[in-house]
Amino acid sequence: MSSRPASETQPVKDERAKALERYELDPAKLPHHVAIIMDGNGRWARRRGFPRLKGHRAAVKTVREVVEFCGEIGIRYLTLYAFSAENWQRPKSEVSALMRLLRQYLRRERQRMMRNSIRVIAIGRTDALPQEVREELLKTMELTRDNQRLTVILALNYGGRTEIVDAARECARRAIRGEIAPEQIDEGLFARFLYTKDTPDPDLLIRSGGEFRVSNFLLWQISYCEIWVTRVLWPDFTRKHMVKALNDFAARERRYGKVE
Repeated sequence: MSSRPASETQPVKDERAKALERYELDPAKLPHHVAIIMDGNGRWARRRGFPRLKGHRAAVKTVREVVEFCGEIGIRYLTLYAFSAENWQRPKSEVSALMRLLRQYLRRERQRMMRNSIRVIAIGRTDALPQEVREELLKTMELTRDNQRLTVILALNYGGRTEIVDAARECARRAIRGEIAPEQIDEGLFARFLYTKDTPDPDLLIRSGGEFRVSNFLLWQISYCEIWVTRVLWPDFTRKHMVKALNDFAARERRYGKVE
């Protein structure tokens, strides 16, 4: 139950109702959790004759718009694939630039997150991020921890296979210590050792850039997730495209492996 006084929650409800009406969205058919593979920054820059960094800078504006939109319409969880474990293989100059952009984003957006009651958490092997990035991340997470309107999950130095391996190792360690028996390990128990143990699985996975692959993202969690792909490159992605994805999701029948 929310700890916010009625005087604070009512304006939020009114704002949400207006946003849903404006975009003609049915609140009963919205996903609870949306995950996004933000693809196409490099191609966006290349097509315009810009350096790749300009594409990444343009992408930050899209992140801001999508986060605000999800908060407005009542999406509760938004996971963004911000930096994969494989991204370290990119040129050092690009990796350094991405880390600087991440620091800047966290520092500049904190007050906006507080105004909009947005909580930030991170998943992945974040201990491998540069110290200055970790510091900004921890500050942001601590400052926003009590916000309740929207939880933004940043996947940083993240890989789906790595997550599953880390969970398996933790299961093994606990079994060796005698805390759990191998026979107790089922899907529910295993999920408690994933990075996402405190969040529901995504209902909708969006991928920009037109590629039809999941790129090692939330491999366990997207088992029954609806997938929506657009050719639109991430820096060009807008609220209009989010609405299109949400309407497509609303029209689908989710059977979770059951017969029609």
